[in-house]
Amino acid sequence: MLSDPEKLRKLAIALIFPIVILVVALVVVLFWRTGLLYNWTGEEQFSAQIKGLSDLAADMMRPPVHTESDIPAAHSGVNPFGVNVFLEQEPDPAVREQAVRMASEAGFHWLRQEFPWEDIEIHGKGDFEDRRHDPARSAWEKYDNIVDLAEKYDMELIVRVSNPPAWTRAQGNDVGPYAPPDNYQDFADFVSALVSRYRGRVRYYQLWNEPNIYPEWGNYAISPEDYTRLLCMAADAARAADPNVVIINGAMASTIVLDPAAPPPGNALNDFLFMQRMYDAGAASCFDIVAMQGYGLWSGPTDRRMNPRVLNFSRPLFMRDLMVANGDAHKPIWISEMNWNAVPDDVADKRFGQVTEQQQARYLVEAYQRIQREWPWLGVANVWYLKRPTNQWKQEGKPEYYFRLLEPDFTPTPAYEAIKQYANQDGAHLMQMYPGAHPPDFWGVSRASYHIEQDENASLGQVGVLPAGGALGLRVAGKQLIVYAPPDAPTVRVLVKVGGRDPKPYAISGQEPLKIRAGEFGFIEIRAQDELRVDHWQVAGKKGNAGIWLLPLICLLVPLLVAGTVLVIRQVG
Repeated sequence: MLSDPEKLRKLAIALIFPIVILVVALVVVLFWRTGLLYNWTGEEQFSAQIKGLSDLAADMMRPPVHTESDIPAAHSGVNPFGVNVFLEQEPDPAVREQAVRMASEAGFHWLRQEFPWEDIEIHGKGDFEDRRHDPARSAWEKYDNIVDLAEKYDMELIVRVSNPPAWTRAQGNDVGPYAPPDNYQDFADFVSALVSRYRGRVRYYQLWNEPNIYPEWGNYAISPEDYTRLLCMAADAARAADPNVVIINGAMASTIVLDPAAPPPGNALNDFLFMQRMYDAGAASCFDIVAMQGYGLWSGPTDRRMNPRVLNFSRPLFMRDLMVANGDAHKPIWISEMNWNAVPDDVADKRFGQVTEQQQARYLVEAYQRIQREWPWLGVANVWYLKRPTNQWKQEGKPEYYFRLLEPDFTPTPAYEAIKQYANQDGAHLMQMYPGAHPPDFWGVSRASYHIEQDENASLGQVGVLPAGGALGLRVAGKQLIVYAPPDAPTVRVLVKVGGRDPKPYAISGQEPLKIRAGEFGFIEIRAQDELRVDHWQVAGKKGNAGIWLLPLICLLVPLLVAGTVLVIRQVG
């Protein structure tokens, strides 16, 4: 029978359709029912998942991004849990404190809080008295209280500095209430006063917000070069006031618009083009952390599609690729605002996408999980936002209201409860070190005797120091932990204990890193016999991640199977 070409052709025709149907059925059973399609596409509907698979197949034709996860990034090993707050809008100090307390109870470590320039240097240059009230008071009073509260609850502030007062522009607010000042030195002087006041208490300052879109640059044409000049002048002033400050650039808004000189509100410039022009203008030395927004919009946090014209949660990969290309692999990305919009059906405006409150809760947890497990170069991700002082946005039908974690009366949403449960779980598991390079101050390293010192010979300018006789512990989610010493470090003796095994002696030097098999449970204890200086950590190998590689196989298998069958038909036809 198989020697008869005609019969062979008919057999091939008869088999092609059952084979294709079988393959599709296997995809449905193995991937859809197991949730793998969601884990690749971030889509919950099967039809959207199939569309997502075709998008992922198309992604294979694009150049891969280069994230250089084996290069440690400063400020990436920090506690990742942050939240945006509007404490300056709460007139009652007791309400402010309740907000900070509930943020802390939810497991957040960072408060991203705006210190609006217009609310501090209100009436004129160098004038820090608030005469909008009777009697007049210090304009710093409210912000002093916010700094006090952060310290009281052992939290850190990310101070966003923006919103110039009207007196800084000859045209006042006619050019937009968020437009930059006419004289950039006025902004630098204010930043200097702000940083000087909180020297030693606040370390992280974000200079401006979303300078690549309207309305954050006012009615002016969007200009990366002008923003770079503003940023660099303010950064110089901040560093002069406190050499220990960490400068964060104004968060890049995700957009595909390419019309910076359009009439407002259409003036906007793609975030990657804006950032590249900043690098071209010499901005690299003026910031320590790259900030961008991380809204998931129309798909979940597991959406792995990589198209620069698609706005999804994978967008930081493109920004990291751009940073690497510009020699900034040693800097991290921090997400300034992250969330999904749980807007109800009866609100017409759904520009931020739409999810249920239960999806919002699940997506936020999954977002932190992906950041921790896959992006070692990303530090803090700040949820947008904790609460508003009133329900005005809700009454006005604004979708922005439905990003909140707490109602104005402090009633928790499912998203708040989900974050609280996740961020307060067993610390040993929450603070695992995942594959990639990590700075010496990684937050999951036990610190009884381990501390950080400055070292100009280290790759990040600092080292972790474990004194002789001291011990540290960390949990590794990978097959191997590699400990790097600074290049000039002498040979040091250590004892290493993995899980419940007996300690074993090892040696480490600047020329020979320490390589430790992590074992089944991944808990490692290192005891120094001589002083150990850690340049950075690296985890190699992933556990249980083989499933993701089935996607390229499936995407190639089906067309190859169909093409092969057609080829057989033609050959025997």
